[in-house]
Amino acid sequence: MTRKYFGTDGIRGTANRAPMTPDIALRVGMAAGVSFRNGAHRHRVVIGKDTRLSGYMIENALVAGFTSVGLDVLLLGPMPTPAVAMLTRSVRADLGVMISASHNPYQDNGIKFFGPDGYKLSDAVEKEIEVLIERDPASMLAAPSKLGRARRIDGMRDRYVEFAKRTLPREMSLSGLRIVVDCANGAAYKVAPDALWELGAEVIAIGDEPDGYNINLKCGSTDTEALCRKVHEVRADIGIALDGDADRVIIVDENGQVVDGDQLMAVVAQSWLEDGRLSASGIVATVMSNLGLERYLGGLGLSLARTQVGDRYVVEHMRQHGYNVGGEQSGHIVLSDFATTGDGLVAALQVLACVSKLGRPVSEVCRRFEPVPQILKNVRYQGSKPLENADVQAAIEDGRKTLGNSGRLVIRPSGTEPLIRVMGEADNKDVLAGVVDRIVDAVTHAAA
Repeated sequence: MTRKYFGTDGIRGTANRAPMTPDIALRVGMAAGVSFRNGAHRHRVVIGKDTRLSGYMIENALVAGFTSVGLDVLLLGPMPTPAVAMLTRSVRADLGVMISASHNPYQDNGIKFFGPDGYKLSDAVEKEIEVLIERDPASMLAAPSKLGRARRIDGMRDRYVEFAKRTLPREMSLSGLRIVVDCANGAAYKVAPDALWELGAEVIAIGDEPDGYNINLKCGSTDTEALCRKVHEVRADIGIALDGDADRVIIVDENGQVVDGDQLMAVVAQSWLEDGRLSASGIVATVMSNLGLERYLGGLGLSLARTQVGDRYVVEHMRQHGYNVGGEQSGHIVLSDFATTGDGLVAALQVLACVSKLGRPVSEVCRRFEPVPQILKNVRYQGSKPLENADVQAAIEDGRKTLGNSGRLVIRPSGTEPLIRVMGEADNKDVLAGVVDRIVDAVTHAAA
């Protein structure tokens, strides 16, 4: 079955345009509610959101959908995606929902689901929900006496802050560290500064004044320029950049240099290997992670298992094969000892634990390998399928032959936007640039 609504990470689109309209959100709530309505007990769903203006609209539509099929709704308000996953399990909800478009601008929004175990839904379950979305709504409605209730619940932010703090050893303190945290004007604008301060750090927060429009705007993990400036300005030991829903993190060292998710995975993997905490002889990442990470791990006797892009595919592989460290170059770091999905704050705390343990500057602790030159270019398309074009396929094949064993190519459609992503990496950057440009030209021509 072709997926009409769900992409790489839930349902996502421009607010008030299909599929992010109130009508579709209501039907999504009904469909998901029916899908997880099993047994005679009172069913409940928790709903969190980030700080986008459209979150109010989507939230109310989902509430109408869930209550109309008999589910009680607990409204969390602005809350990080990993907090929603954790709280879904903690309050024994049948389903968790996060209203967010992650790192996208405020105009976009999305709906992510978590099962009662706190894990994102499988492709199979998402397909079941899609079938129900298309069903006659009247066939799913609960009897008047079975309608659900909705209420806002307090204290959940504090519960998540305590959870995050407990991922560090009890005796560990961040006292003496000056930390700049960029909350992306998003879901973690309160919990991240609070957690770091309660652990003893001196905290300078930026991107902590959301207004409905400024989420991810010139801030957060996708635009670290403001964070780099602030780290320099206040002479901080480290900068932490979260994205709009706080499930990813990027670090800035004391010199204002950016450290991506690949380096952070290397830091945690080696630290946990040395401490005997690594549950498998390697970690899991996606096809986008740098070849330098794979080589570095190989030098430690560790493997790098690769999955398709999307942190839920990383998590699925981790669960199936017993890994407890995984993630993406973009900063989704999944530490399954603590969480069921990427958690930017928890990942940052683990990096801080390594910094504290080693007693060295972040620039030394978080620079584990020299990345292989990597180029990523995007080509926008509409309606067509450029990757099926014969000239595009020929350009890709020629590029792979040119790079040989010294590099690799990953060409794929984005799961969240109408883009073809052309990524290549190789030891020879000039050769790589030529290969990527020829493929981009072929894709551009085919897309036109």
